[in-house]
Amino acid sequence: MDRNAAYRAAHRREHIGPHYSGKAHFAFALAFSLGGIALCAAFLHDVAPLEWLAVPLTFIYANMAEYAGHRWVMHRRVRGLGLIYERHARQHHRFFTHRHMALEGWQDCRVVLFPVVLMVFFFGAFALPVGLLLAWLVSANVALLFVITALAYYLNYELLHLAYHLPESSVVSRWPLLRRLRRLHLRHHDPALMARANFNITYPIGDWLFRTHRI
Repeated sequence: MDRNAAYRAAHRREHIGPHYSGKAHFAFALAFSLGGIALCAAFLHDVAPLEWLAVPLTFIYANMAEYAGHRWVMHRRVRGLGLIYERHARQHHRFFTHRHMALEGWQDCRVVLFPVVLMVFFFGAFALPVGLLLAWLVSANVALLFVITALAYYLNYELLHLAYHLPESSVVSRWPLLRRLRRLHLRHHDPALMARANFNITYPIGDWLFRTHRI
């Protein structure tokens, strides 16, 4: 058994309980995102042209937040956020290396998808307060569009990240855009580059701006 296989076996024993269901975890991420999007969309009313600007602005904001969180929290020890660093840099990157990227079963989703507790915490602590602030400062429609776009971005993040860790023989791995993005993520999983390059999991806007994009 090689080093990566030995680590994977040990990690599954220590961190993935017998009652964990990768399918249920994935289903919750879908239900949480799509349910929130549908609920917010139901309250939209007579959206003005300028209010639609909330969508691209939130997309850029989310991309920058993704970049900053990945580069400066997930790959550096920050006081009070050490568990995030531990789970990502010390566990995710040991479980998935640039030579062993693929999931070996649904249980491995535990090492890819955001934990449910963090999922609810981040949206409760960040998306909801910002949405309420936008509703007060601008309009209810802008707040709703912000939450809708944030949830859509989060779901896009999870789907892309999961796709990067599917076996190379999977159907989605043949899609041109996904193949390119997957290659960038593969480069990020090289131990020599993981703390220096390709921090965007989705679209490398932040990496282009901060010159950390590596093909």
